[in-house]
Amino acid sequence: MKAVILDAATLGDDIDLEPIRREVDSLEVHATTLLEQRQSRLAGAEVALVNKVVLDAELLAALPDLRLICVLATGTNNIDMAAAERQGITVRNVSAYGTASVAQHTLMLMLALANRLPRYQRDVAAGEWQRSPFFCLLGHSTLQLAGKRLVIVGSGELGQAVARLAEAFGVEAIFTARPGNEAEDARPSLAELAGSADIISLHCPLTEATRHLIDAPMLARCKPETLLINCARGGVIDEHAALEALRAGRLGGLAVDVLPFEPPRDGHPLLDALDEPLNLIVTPHNAWISPEARANVVKLTVDNLKRWKTKV
Repeated sequence: MKAVILDAATLGDDIDLEPIRREVDSLEVHATTLLEQRQSRLAGAEVALVNKVVLDAELLAALPDLRLICVLATGTNNIDMAAAERQGITVRNVSAYGTASVAQHTLMLMLALANRLPRYQRDVAAGEWQRSPFFCLLGHSTLQLAGKRLVIVGSGELGQAVARLAEAFGVEAIFTARPGNEAEDARPSLAELAGSADIISLHCPLTEATRHLIDAPMLARCKPETLLINCARGGVIDEHAALEALRAGRLGGLAVDVLPFEPPRDGHPLLDALDEPLNLIVTPHNAWISPEARANVVKLTVDNLKRWKTKV
C-alpha cells in the first residue's frame, strides 16, 4: 500500500511520522505541495494524507488507484466529498485532537483582552510608564472576569472545555442555541444573549447559518465593553464590522486566531489595524499547535488507517 503525505510541514518537523509509516508499505513525505504537483505526487497512491491541500473532482478523477484520503485536520472543505463518494474513495478526518490546546489559547486571548494587554504593552513600549507621574498606568479600564458572563457559540467538546476553564475564574458560562436551529433548541439564541454578554467566544463550524453570525446588527446588540473572541473559522464574524465597532468604542476588545483566507497573502484590515492603539489581538491560526495536539493528529490518523484496513 503506497501512501503520500502532501503537506507534512503543517504538522511541524518535530512530530514523528513513524506510526503512520508502520501502517503502510511505503510512505512518501512532502513538506508542501503546489497545485500543479498534486497529480504526479499522488500517482499510484492508494492513500493520500493531506491537511489543507485541495483535492478537487478533476484531480480525483485522474487518480484511479486512490482509495483513502486521510485529512490531518477536522475540516474537509478542501476535499470534493461528492466526487470522492462517486469514485468510492473513503474520506476520514480527525477531531478533538487539540481541545486542550485551543481552549488554553482561547483563555489566553480572553485574559489578554480583559486586561487590555495590547494597549498597555504599546504604552510601555512608547515610554508612557517611564513618564508617569506615579507608580503605575491605569489609562485603560480592565475587566475583572469574576462575576462576568461568557456566551459561547458551539457546545461541543471545545466549547465545553473553554467553559470549564473560564468558570475557574468565576465566570458564568452559558451556551447559545445552535445557529440555524434556534426553533428546535431550548437554549436562548445568540441574539437573545448578546446584550447580556461580557465576553462572546466562538467555537462553531463555518456554515451558511454561521457565516457572518457576528455582523453589524449583532454587534449593535452588544454592550460596548463586550470582548469578542474567534477561534472558530474566519467568516463567522464580519471582521470589517467588528473592526469598525472596535474603533468606534462600541466593542471592548477583539481577538481572532483565524481569517477568511489563510495565509492572508493579500493582507487584511485587521492586520493593518495592529498598528493602531486598539484592544486587538490577531494570532496566526496557531491555537491548535501544541506538540501534544499535533502528535494526537498522527495518533488519530493511525487509528483511521487501522479501521479502514479492517474493512478492505
